[in-house]
Amino acid sequence: MGSLIAQIVSVTLMNLGSLRRRLWMSLAMVFASAVVVAILLAFLAMAKGFEATMSGAGSSQIAILMREGSASEINSVILQDQVNLIAESAGVARDTNGPLVSPELYVIVDGLKKSTGTEANIPLRGLNETGMAMRNNMRMVEGRMFTPGTNEMIVGEGVLREFNGFEIGKEVRFGKNLWTVVGVFSTGGNIFESELWADIKIIQSHYNRGNSYQSIRLQLENNGDLKPIQETIKREPRLNLEAQTEQEYFASQGKQLQYIATFGWIISSVMALGALAGALNTMYTSVADRAREIATLRALGFSNFSAFCGTIAEAMVLAVAGGLLGSLAAYLFFDGLNTSTLGGSFTQVVFSFEMSPDLFVQGAVLALVIGFISGFFPAWRAARMPVVVAFRHAT
Repeated sequence: MGSLIAQIVSVTLMNLGSLRRRLWMSLAMVFASAVVVAILLAFLAMAKGFEATMSGAGSSQIAILMREGSASEINSVILQDQVNLIAESAGVARDTNGPLVSPELYVIVDGLKKSTGTEANIPLRGLNETGMAMRNNMRMVEGRMFTPGTNEMIVGEGVLREFNGFEIGKEVRFGKNLWTVVGVFSTGGNIFESELWADIKIIQSHYNRGNSYQSIRLQLENNGDLKPIQETIKREPRLNLEAQTEQEYFASQGKQLQYIATFGWIISSVMALGALAGALNTMYTSVADRAREIATLRALGFSNFSAFCGTIAEAMVLAVAGGLLGSLAAYLFFDGLNTSTLGGSFTQVVFSFEMSPDLFVQGAVLALVIGFISGFFPAWRAARMPVVVAFRHAT
């Protein structure tokens, strides 16, 4: 066994030492692997960043209620008497001011994207002081809170990064109404940073919503316990509502871009086939170029298996080098990159690409697969090449 390992090491070192004779072909294989891995990681980082932005907003202590059958807030309508009934339900947390219930409005307004100069939908959320208090990780990073009863609003950091015209002091016109930006808030990088916030009564008035809302947020008396709320809904026919924890709601919304990860694997797999074609050519050329060395080693008593492993190792080293280069490029160009996409409520969700160790592992696996497949068949040829034929080929 020790002799076989020594043979494999010797052949591998010989193969790697001869790479300079095939420098440009070897670099082409490295570059092809790098491109495939970088593209895969870009798609995966995009999907992971979106999911993290969505799930980061959810809490199992907070319940969100919408009209039965509504996929998102934009499709829901809730009336004031329903809010009152829910506020009296068991299972709702209370403080000295009463039940911790926040009826909220969610309307769509236009913003101008910095990256493209095109218009895109932004959510304008109307809420009250209770709704503000329920966002425990919300903090003002610049300016001040809007004054209730006025056309003032605060903007999320994500909106400020991705859209023009929302700096503090700017006046923004939505239809006939003029709003003044008075503050910028952060919620720890989650989806709420993609929103504009203003006084709910003013939004109801400007958008002719009367006493209607689109969702109810409430703090649960017991963490994650929806049963008392659901029993109230079941018992009261006027409550055609569905209740779920905020954590569950945003987790389901975050899955909508999981197809991006699947699409990334499909695209990368197709590109990997092209990379494999070039890599196979590189490795067959390598075997042909080293025919004399292979034959000499075989004549000296080296086994077929050592020739096979040495060629496989060469292909794996080139592919792994490409994988490392692609991973580095993906990290430098994509990690933390800000972008936005259309969310479940037909509004823009601002998020950042997120590279993580598990993504690098997936990139490494893809690189190793490319290396193994591209090296296997040339290695098989090297292992089965008769010594005499090899010497004839070399002369």
